[in-house]
Amino acid sequence: MDGKLLIGTIQAGIYFILGLIAFGLELWALVDCLRYKPAHFEAAFKRTKTFWLAMTGISAAVGAFSVFLGGGGLGLFGIAAVTAASVYLADVRPALREIGNSGRSQGPYGSGPYNW
Repeated sequence: MDGKLLIGTIQAGIYFILGLIAFGLELWALVDCLRYKPAHFEAAFKRTKTFWLAMTGISAAVGAFSVFLGGGGLGLFGIAAVTAASVYLADVRPALREIGNSGRSQGPYGSGPYNW
């Protein structure tokens, strides 16, 4: 096997693995965005649920296109898609989780004075 062919094959494999990881990240952001109610987004002072569904949905579509149709790995659109999903997961998701957990009980028997 020629050296250039071997390096090209390894490089294509690495790009494919990176594309799969990026697609997993984008899909995780989309599925997580679907879990929350629109009121949670407004209460957390993040944009609307429709906005984040569009951002994470488009990023997941770009990731799927890159991985399954050979769209060139992580090109400019792939990097933008990973960035959008990462912003959701790093900034919006923690705020939504905080809002979503505020109404839950603090212990196994509720949040009363005798909750040990």
